[in-house]
Amino acid sequence: MFKPRKGTATSTRVTPLPVLIAALALLATACTADQDPVAPPAPTLDRYYQQTLAWGSCEGYQGGAELGAAGIECARVTVPIDYGRPDGETARIAISRLRATGTKVASLLTNPGGPGAPGLGLPLALSKSPVAERFDVIGMDVRGLGASTPHVTCRSDAEFRTAQRVLGRTDPLAEIDQIEEENEEYANSCARRTGLALLGHVGTGDVARDLDVVRAALGEQKLTYFGGSYGTRLGSTYAELFPDRVRAMVLDAPVDPTTNIGDPVIIAAGFQQAFDAYAADCAKAPDCPLGTDPKKANEVYRSLVNPLVQRPILTADRRGLDYGAVVTATIASLYHPTSWPSLTQGLAELARGRGDALLGDAGAYEQASSDDVHRAVLCLEEVRVTDRAVAADIDRRSRAAAPAFDDGLPTDTAPLDACAFWPVPPTTQPHVPNAAGLPKLVVVAATGDPATPYAGGVTLAKTLGAALITYEGTQHGAAFEGIACVDEPVLKYLIDLTPPADNLRCSAVSR
Repeated sequence: MFKPRKGTATSTRVTPLPVLIAALALLATACTADQDPVAPPAPTLDRYYQQTLAWGSCEGYQGGAELGAAGIECARVTVPIDYGRPDGETARIAISRLRATGTKVASLLTNPGGPGAPGLGLPLALSKSPVAERFDVIGMDVRGLGASTPHVTCRSDAEFRTAQRVLGRTDPLAEIDQIEEENEEYANSCARRTGLALLGHVGTGDVARDLDVVRAALGEQKLTYFGGSYGTRLGSTYAELFPDRVRAMVLDAPVDPTTNIGDPVIIAAGFQQAFDAYAADCAKAPDCPLGTDPKKANEVYRSLVNPLVQRPILTADRRGLDYGAVVTATIASLYHPTSWPSLTQGLAELARGRGDALLGDAGAYEQASSDDVHRAVLCLEEVRVTDRAVAADIDRRSRAAAPAFDDGLPTDTAPLDACAFWPVPPTTQPHVPNAAGLPKLVVVAATGDPATPYAGGVTLAKTLGAALITYEGTQHGAAFEGIACVDEPVLKYLIDLTPPADNLRCSAVSR
């Protein structure tokens, strides 16, 4: 999920990368001749894999009333925080279930992406899709988030809202020092409020192991899985760890496994492509706030939003709309063409000197708890940048890739983000997945996907030996979006394991 550039704690003008370090292996304890022959056996994971689920009401879970009204049940699964210490502290993972309306094939475990997106509500989102007839659809709030406990907590919602401001550039170098101090304090706050044990174990590998425990608790011999966006990284990680436990896997809006989840230059280019498509569509209307010449859209957009770096404008709730909030709202609207009218409305309002619509869109996109988990995962799994010169180079290349989002501020230096100060070491790195022993998987990628560009989907399909379905449209995710050319082969694959023909291409559908 793309995070806009802001001069704020944890969300700086670019999102620099975490340090490249090899994956840490779980330690095994072996007996030797010198050991006590009556010493107790090493703890195992048996009790987690043998637990029984107690399904019941979703009351008390986040969004529980809406889930319950749709007939969705909830439960919790116990997992170790550290799989290398199964007798240590535990976490409770919240899951949800929408029962199949027809003859059940299997349980379909799901993940909506992020990292840090709550997943309990995904069965509700899929309730009208064809998959809901033949599968029990399972949602899951990953460890550290939502209805799962304990939480990754770095700041309160009020502190999060305060941190969204953009500082005025009166003294850029002094301000960068201040931003880095705030980022370091944010990292320290994560350690204090969350604890190092959980903070060091919220990465994709741990979540994949949680997914396997949930699979076993559901009584499934093998995993049937649908993941979107970051959920594709989770899926490919599970496939590497447990290749013999995969029944079927659909990976939609795929993340390139060989690059960082949040590579700022790649993602900036993706959102610029989506912005160009939006601007061309908007220009068809005479009242488009970006004008009727798409070639001038970048310039017009910057003229509307860049003044907010120094001077936020009024909103009804008196919070005001600043540059960071406008970019956040814009990014949120570029994920899918159905949101373009909302962006047009917000930009037209901005041109009249008001920011309520855009502020509402920005608020719907981000919340503190999700942002904290997002940051924690990135810091565990990406190349950390600890050199301002490297950060500045990334900043320059990001601006060049996305000129619409160039705030016009100096680019000769840039602050280090929170990952540079993260209190726990990285646990993995981007790499080519080991696909040995896997059944045929399916990857779905859109040519105009802003958040996970199409090239990453091609790479993932190739490295996993998966069938690739290409959707020729501009949106983030194409499966179960009512596109028959995509949904029909995906559903057939999930039901009877017949993969689609390689390189199936589907034309864009008008909305």
